[in-house]
Amino acid sequence: MDDQAWFLRTSKLALALAIIRSKPADQSSREYTEHLARVVSGQESKWRSKVEALEAEVLQLRQKLLLSRICSGPIKTGDPSSQLQAQERRSSENTPTLLEDSGCDLSSEQRIEPSEMPPWFVESCLPTPFPPLPIVDRCHLAPENPLSSSMQFLQHLLELKNLTESGSLKTDLSHFENDSSTVSESAFRLLDGLITFYQEPKLPCSSFWTEAVGTLAKLISDSNLSNHILKKCSKKLEEFEKTLLQVILKNSHINRFQVQHHVSQSLVTLGSCSLLRKSIISLLLSEVNSFAADLGAINQAQANHDVTRYENVFFVFWVLEQLLQKETQEGNTSRILREDQEIKTFLQKHDETIFQLSDAFPLFTFYLWRLGVLLNSVEIETVKE
Repeated sequence: MDDQAWFLRTSKLALALAIIRSKPADQSSREYTEHLARVVSGQESKWRSKVEALEAEVLQLRQKLLLSRICSGPIKTGDPSSQLQAQERRSSENTPTLLEDSGCDLSSEQRIEPSEMPPWFVESCLPTPFPPLPIVDRCHLAPENPLSSSMQFLQHLLELKNLTESGSLKTDLSHFENDSSTVSESAFRLLDGLITFYQEPKLPCSSFWTEAVGTLAKLISDSNLSNHILKKCSKKLEEFEKTLLQVILKNSHINRFQVQHHVSQSLVTLGSCSLLRKSIISLLLSEVNSFAADLGAINQAQANHDVTRYENVFFVFWVLEQLLQKETQEGNTSRILREDQEIKTFLQKHDETIFQLSDAFPLFTFYLWRLGVLLNSVEIETVKE
């Protein structure tokens, strides 16, 4: 027996003896051990909650620091002096003039020097170094929602970046590279919250969740941010895509169609990012191929099919049509057709499946035909190119 195994066995024996010797007289050793286990697990749960709260607070401070550093960072300009310094000089020169032109004749004894002015007045006379962020009104972001801070941070980050790229804000974006962990950790937490919500979505579905999915799609579409986010969140993104699909397929509530529409729209929004669209299309087509094969086996055996899954699969068809049309508009279809095995499988079995199922499942085969028309038209365009 090696030293580590001997030490572990000795420690367990010592713990057992300590429990036996310290147990109350009215309890057995087993009961006392279970009581101690409950006490320890309760303390562990409390400490875990405290640690999670502190980690969230640290992340929020890192988010604020990053935004502050971006806004106060060096300004890109060709002039030797920065635009900010020029604005401050002009402001300091004009501050006494504001008092002189106020309509009151101030003698030299009465005149107030700038250094003697109240700080709030001097600050009000200085122009802001950057234009105000066009932050959208987000009253619906409830403060008690732990994801709100990550959501707002990522949106502010995108708005700052858009201002920079449009020329409205000329600042250094190297902080994105230096503080990529803050961005990726915020995206990871937002994804984790989205997965938790969509596993059991509740009506009415708040616009917060739709906006969160849209923010994720924009982040991953950004060339500067996508690499950092995908490196940390790729598995979480796959889990999120599968979660959305399973919610669509397995929801059996009578009044489920509002939820289905919301979740389907979230998948379309996520697929608006070209980097995610291929994996989503492949995932959805895999489900269509699998269900078509199941229906073929059921049809031959003259058995009953899963009505809920049959009804829900039409939402999958709708999402696929939206994403394929988007892909066609962006001209990326040739890449998808060459690489995706699920599309090849679908097209190879397309005509045979329609022939076998058209009598028993006419609506299903009609949507198969629509999807086949989309994919075949894309294939023809690819051959022409």
